[in-house]
Amino acid sequence: MAADGIKRLLVVDDEPDVHYSFRRLLAGRRIELLEARNGEEALRVLSRDEPTAALVDVRMPGMSGVELLKRIKAEHPRMPVVIMTAHASTDVTITSMREGAFDSIRKPFDVDQLLSVIDHALEVGAGESPSEPEVATISGDDAEELIGGSAAMHEVYKAIGQVAGRDVAVLVTGESGTGKELVASAIHRHSRRAGRPFVALNCAAVPETLLDSELFGHERGAFTGATSRTLGRFERRRPGPLFLDEVGELGLGAQAKLLRVLETGEIERVGGVAPVRLDVRVIAATNRDLAREVADGHFREDLFYRLNVVRIHLPPLRDREHDVALLAEHFARRYATLFHKDVAGLAPGTADALTSQSWPGNVRELENTIKRAVILTRNSRLTAQDVATAHQPPAQEQRTDRFEVLSRELLHALVETRGSMSVLDGAEKLLIERALAETEGNVSRTARLLAINRSTLRKRMVRLGVRGH
Repeated sequence: MAADGIKRLLVVDDEPDVHYSFRRLLAGRRIELLEARNGEEALRVLSRDEPTAALVDVRMPGMSGVELLKRIKAEHPRMPVVIMTAHASTDVTITSMREGAFDSIRKPFDVDQLLSVIDHALEVGAGESPSEPEVATISGDDAEELIGGSAAMHEVYKAIGQVAGRDVAVLVTGESGTGKELVASAIHRHSRRAGRPFVALNCAAVPETLLDSELFGHERGAFTGATSRTLGRFERRRPGPLFLDEVGELGLGAQAKLLRVLETGEIERVGGVAPVRLDVRVIAATNRDLAREVADGHFREDLFYRLNVVRIHLPPLRDREHDVALLAEHFARRYATLFHKDVAGLAPGTADALTSQSWPGNVRELENTIKRAVILTRNSRLTAQDVATAHQPPAQEQRTDRFEVLSRELLHALVETRGSMSVLDGAEKLLIERALAETEGNVSRTARLLAINRSTLRKRMVRLGVRGH
């Protein structure tokens, strides 16, 4: 920080409009703005002016923003560097955070968020608040299987990059079908253990009587049919991570054994007489609210805290509507290649049709729909009709018979009363009001109950004068 107390912020971007915007944004603040149009110019400014913090665009001619980040961290390891990106790249965000970026922010900027990030970076750079822990530089492949450019997914990518290089337990939460195993796989690919086996176990799919042998292995003769020593999942993943999917389904007995492994770093094979020492990293996932399960006595509190060192929450698809078209295009191209179909993505209007649909099964349901549509279509691009034909909502999420009866009763009542609204508008208004009452005013649950998109429901509520939370 300068002797007069003014902090210096270096902005590196090849777009003149970006620099103009920062001049206006920071006018009147006690911040000296330093500007560079590319990586080489930025390095010259760094050697001459000693900025307090830097904002670096990820895509520039010549040296990339990630490469410049590496150079800055090598020469100025304590300087906070914020990466700016206008592109929905999973790998860029994860890699930037892994390489030591202080934060990552998307263009176009949310001004309040941008100012908050700048203030925090300058405080840390000036030594006014505790610095962020340094992140180890490690190599890894991209994680583009995680698709999404929404703000919510950007936070997921940042969290993956921050945690990948640290051997701590990670708990991935989210509804079924959101892609929790992809998050675990991305953490592994960007970790020191990349290239080692990534071993997964679905805790809900293994009977509790077989769980000990599945997790810890067994010795020859440990039980009838044990004709040789068999290694369990913990030993097979050495020294990679073990991914425990649906960990909330474990019984209390299995939870106690897992806790002991995490506490001691040792396992005992079934029928064994000596413990086996392991270098253990566990990534767990669940669609349950484990804090509530602890309160209800169904999950051990000590195990919950062992697993929940870092938590990454995957948002449901209804909270990232703008990602639906992006995901659908990705799946369409993937399955067109896999099934040797001449399908070049989505036809005009298909994206809007997909976004207006309810996806209670999340990304998995969308993927299965697009897969079926690619197989069945005779068109060169997937049409809205192709998708409608292929869409098979999960049975448990379809509207209940009771609610279908209610809708018929409401429609019949409106036909009889003939109010000031049209019959259809009036029926829709009453149906939405009754659905809101069923869900205690929760708009997201109401949208799922009515099998429509949340934003579509909001628009209809405004048009019909329906009030909700």
